[in-house]
Amino acid sequence: MFSLTPKEDKFFELFRSTASVACEASRRLVDFMKDEVFSEEKLKEIKEIEHAGDKIQHQILEQLNKTFITPFDREDIYNIAKGMDDIIDCIEYTSSRFIMLNVDRPTKQACELAELIVQCCDEVTYIMEELKNMKNSKIMAKKIIEVNRLEEEGDKLSRQAIKDLFRSDLPVLDIIKWREIYEALENAMDACEDVANAVEGVVMKNA
Repeated sequence: MFSLTPKEDKFFELFRSTASVACEASRRLVDFMKDEVFSEEKLKEIKEIEHAGDKIQHQILEQLNKTFITPFDREDIYNIAKGMDDIIDCIEYTSSRFIMLNVDRPTKQACELAELIVQCCDEVTYIMEELKNMKNSKIMAKKIIEVNRLEEEGDKLSRQAIKDLFRSDLPVLDIIKWREIYEALENAMDACEDVANAVEGVVMKNA
């Protein structure tokens, strides 16, 4: 049965919840990378966080299917929900690469990229908190711009890291491994930017 009354608060609450999960996943990634040996146990914890994100994604879609009146376009709600889920998935995927590719220790650049992901997720959290009051928000636009800036910073760092790889004396197999990891880290930041851009589109439509 479709609901005949708006369920705005539910959507905004779920968006805030999934942003909180993304922040937790990003911090666990940084913690995971600080160990001398990559921990299977900590990877398991990140996977459990990713599963929690999946559950919220399902809740959003379920709510979308049964709500007749939505706070903004249904397609935009879906795109934001999918984008948030992508952030968490990218973080989990990146974490698993370290163990799957049998990498011993993270590089300085990888750690810096992971810290940037945390910053991106923090900014996305602010965006989700402001989404309900987007028409009157005094910080929404600044937060969206900051996510774009952080993603650009990460993009430059990732490109330099990959360039350094091909100028190094590392074995070819190690170069391949690290290139994949750097690209995975960059993808997580790209996912944050995608969410920020999706929200920016919503703000423009509802201005």
